[in-house]
Amino acid sequence: MRFIMIGGFLGAGKTTTVGRLAKHFQDEGLRVGIVTNDQATDLVDTHTLRSQGFNVGEVAGACFCCNFNELTETSDQLQSDQQPDIILAEPVGSCTDLVATVVRPLQHLHQDQYEVAPYGVILKPSHGKRILSGEENAGFSPKAAYIFEKQLEEADFVIINRIDQLSSEEIDELNDLLLTKYPDKTVIRMSALTGEGFDDLVDLLDQPIAVGANNMELDYDVYAEGEAELGWLNSSLTITCNEPLELDQLVLDIVEQLRADMADQSAETAHLKTIAMADNQQAVANLVSSDSPAQLSLASYASAKEVNLIVNARVAIDPAVLQEYVMAAVTLCCKQRGATAEFNETQSFRPGRPVPTHRIL
Repeated sequence: MRFIMIGGFLGAGKTTTVGRLAKHFQDEGLRVGIVTNDQATDLVDTHTLRSQGFNVGEVAGACFCCNFNELTETSDQLQSDQQPDIILAEPVGSCTDLVATVVRPLQHLHQDQYEVAPYGVILKPSHGKRILSGEENAGFSPKAAYIFEKQLEEADFVIINRIDQLSSEEIDELNDLLLTKYPDKTVIRMSALTGEGFDDLVDLLDQPIAVGANNMELDYDVYAEGEAELGWLNSSLTITCNEPLELDQLVLDIVEQLRADMADQSAETAHLKTIAMADNQQAVANLVSSDSPAQLSLASYASAKEVNLIVNARVAIDPAVLQEYVMAAVTLCCKQRGATAEFNETQSFRPGRPVPTHRIL
């Protein structure tokens, strides 16, 4: 069974890429299982991928590296349920050291079960240019930027994503910045949204290149502090209204309100995702940086009087403050529509220090 893991920083486009890969392989007649990952249950990414008809398992409560056994158990369950030819895995976007803690443990401890593909990391252009060029105001603290750079360093190859939103000059500049810092790195250019350059990714995954060959030094103290600087939140709620609510506009308005609120607080957004679900229809809006507008990544074209909503966010702000802003933004958007919101469960915290199950250097 092939194991393909696609990494990258928060908001890089991992879920869209994984979904496109899954569809490609299914169209080729292959069976595909997907494993998502985050710090708690009820993930937006899981709902998004399941809404597209994919079989998805979930590793929640810790990253793949710190919950390696659950990663293999979840893959085993998918294998038992549907005998997939391929497992696609999407790690937490603020994790690094995945070659030593996931790729090599699979190769050494489960070599009879998995054929591990080259590990690709998606470059997020909005923060990539600022961090790689060494700008003083790169959006995140040096410790969070450290994680960003270490992800790129350990990758077998790097994907410059969202080229549909960049000029050819901007793409070339990103490519040059990458190769200046990582001169031996294989770089491809792609839009996970439109599919431009996607064939290059598929071809590269089949290439006989060394997998997990990049040894790197990692300061776990800096890593842990950078991880903790990004407040984490996941909130699930139910919205009701006497009149039908347009799901697409609802999620866009909530994300845009939060974008403005975080900008007012000078709090850099790593990612912000909101999904609205009603009558088997789903709408997803997301934000990938503080200086970009909210985007509708999955349109439903649906309306409903009762909507289940999940907000997931990683922002450089105290998580308790983030929770207050999320509740206020949702309440405001509901009030504007004559709707009411009932918050079912909200979790917000600073992630703890990574403690890998295995680390093979």
